[in-house]
Amino acid sequence: MPRPLTNLEKELVRLLQGDIPLVSRPFLPVAQKLGLSEAEVLEHIRRLQAEGIIRRFGAALRHREAGITANAMVVWQLPPEELKRAGEKLATFPEVTHCYQRQQRPEWPYNLYAVIHCRTREACEKLAARLAAAIGHNNYRLIFSTAELKKESMQYFIQEPPECRE
Repeated sequence: MPRPLTNLEKELVRLLQGDIPLVSRPFLPVAQKLGLSEAEVLEHIRRLQAEGIIRRFGAALRHREAGITANAMVVWQLPPEELKRAGEKLATFPEVTHCYQRQQRPEWPYNLYAVIHCRTREACEKLAARLAAAIGHNNYRLIFSTAELKKESMQYFIQEPPECRE
């Protein structure tokens, strides 16, 4: 059963969920705000990870700002017995950011999805062909993104809850 977090731990989570500066010692400003040493902050983070309270710690790339403007979902219609093998193979490609299985529907028969990001539409098309060859299935469709509607990280222990609209 999870234990309740201390006020210090909640404040640490608040500080870690925002942007982390691109400096040689990014946890030093966090430590200074908390009145701790940098080593103490890192120890708190390690402990929270060991306890499973912090499961993942990583950067979120704003890919459009980095020049990666062609994004697509590649969808396949595969026999159920091929899904696991194909999905595991697709997940090995660094250009694949999401890979998952979905239930087929009569109006939409695709059951394997891979989200890819490239600099151009043409590069996405070539990558999709490489992915299809890698899994041995060419019955796919490529669906390009037309707009990015939301890109935000989850926020925990916020000071004021967001307003709800009815």
